[in-house]
Amino acid sequence: MDGNGRWAKKRGLPRTAGHKAGATTFRKISRYCSDIGIRYLTLYAFSTENWNRPPEEVNTLMRYFREYLQEALRDFRDDTIILRFIGDISAFPEDIQALMKENQELSSVRDGMVLNLAMNYGGRAEIVHAAKLIGQRIARGELSPSEIDDKLISDHLYTAGQPDPDFIIRPSGEHRTSNFLLWQSAYAEYYIDDVLWPDYTEKDLKRALLEYSKRNRRFGGV
Repeated sequence: MDGNGRWAKKRGLPRTAGHKAGATTFRKISRYCSDIGIRYLTLYAFSTENWNRPPEEVNTLMRYFREYLQEALRDFRDDTIILRFIGDISAFPEDIQALMKENQELSSVRDGMVLNLAMNYGGRAEIVHAAKLIGQRIARGELSPSEIDDKLISDHLYTAGQPDPDFIIRPSGEHRTSNFLLWQSAYAEYYIDDVLWPDYTEKDLKRALLEYSKRNRRFGGV
């Protein structure tokens, strides 16, 4: 969900205004994805590097996270969306951690779209975390190094039990992965869109999905 700061700058507004507009787009697009039958949606909400931003901006993002999580508990009890968080959530304030856990528990019995929110997430950090878990199991004698394969690593990632992403959309015109789902995206199709995230609409998503439908996915084959 990229381009919030540039969106605000173009309008002579503080970066925090861009994040507020981006939060509205997040609600709209995630709801639309659920309505059209997408089964898994992962949105990059806050990276491991985002802590390096100005304190005012980080505090504003924390406020928006609280508002969304409180809203989800209050207004979406009868929703079908399953809410999960991927990343090291232990770095967040305790009240936000509690809201995350409560939302996960309440939504776990639903049968709709799985919405992964990547929070304090980094692809490299995720792989390191998986390697440590596997190393601990080897140290306990539960595994031998010869048993390490692709599936074992996938089973120790934050997304364990979920399919790898088919399609990754990068708004705002940037041409880089930005440390997002590095292991899982090995054969994902990428789509770069120049639209800044706060301006992103259902129409933009439809255009991207139409483009995806024309791709020929060979997964390294012919």
